[in-house]
Amino acid sequence: MSRIVVVNNLTLDGVMQAPGRADEDTRDGFEHGGWAVPYNDQVSGQFMASHMAGTRAILLGRRTYTDFAGFWPKQGDNPFTKVLTATPKYVASTTLDPQQDWANTIVLDGAGGSDAVPAISDLRSEEGGDIVIMGSGELVRSLARSNLIDEYLLLIHPLALGSGRRLFDQEVQLSLAESLITTTGVVIATYRPVADGEAD
Repeated sequence: MSRIVVVNNLTLDGVMQAPGRADEDTRDGFEHGGWAVPYNDQVSGQFMASHMAGTRAILLGRRTYTDFAGFWPKQGDNPFTKVLTATPKYVASTTLDPQQDWANTIVLDGAGGSDAVPAISDLRSEEGGDIVIMGSGELVRSLARSNLIDEYLLLIHPLALGSGRRLFDQEVQLSLAESLITTTGVVIATYRPVADGEAD
């Protein structure tokens, strides 16, 4: 069985919206896009590179996939571009055309929102490395409600924005497995969900 691992940037107040670019996601009038970029350093870069080495596939919601596909293939010799292109990318969407130009993209048939759960459960049951979700807040929340998230790798940045879309919309109890602090004060924390009855 594979593990489903959420990898996301967060602020101290839980915002995950548009960490990478000003125009990444301006829904609800969000004006803080690109907030994570000043905190990048060699520590976080090396950690993420080593983590991605154990990834067998990437799982994305339609909106995040569309953003990634419009940006990363155009980044030339960026090593992250090469990794993303070479790695199988599963997309949960009921509206996306199955024929995508970005190499190694597989649109899960009829899988969007809560409809994605059966297809992703089947994907998780296969043997292999980790299946990593990036961004894709709606998809993450849907899978969390179905207990399909095995681990959260959260890069928690030392700032609060006061507005923006958040990762969690319900109570989720987590256990800290390991943590690392970067030179810019980002806490890279690995959490695992606590099963019912284990919190005590």
